[in-house]
Amino acid sequence: MLNIQKEKNGTELTIGLEGRLDTITSPVLESELNGSLDGIESLIFDMEKLQYISSAGLRVLLTAQKVMSKQGSMVVRNTSDDVKEIFDVTGFSDIMTIE
Repeated sequence: MLNIQKEKNGTELTIGLEGRLDTITSPVLESELNGSLDGIESLIFDMEKLQYISSAGLRVLLTAQKVMSKQGSMVVRNTSDDVKEIFDVTGFSDIMTIE
């Protein structure tokens, strides 16, 4: 199960994720992002309540990162230790801004 909360403030979009971002739920996030990034210069993923992320979830983040590298910036915030470890092991910590 994945809950997605979007908050837009001008050209800044914050997406709060709660639950699990995996093979089943990543298409939901992907469809939420499609069209939502038009005109966005700052994309923030708040992962304070995200319990797990799979390779399918990482792929969605990577796609968002590629879009945002052309039109602004993307930041991942408030990761749990478990999610942070997945970013570290996969090397995503090196290619994404994680706060």
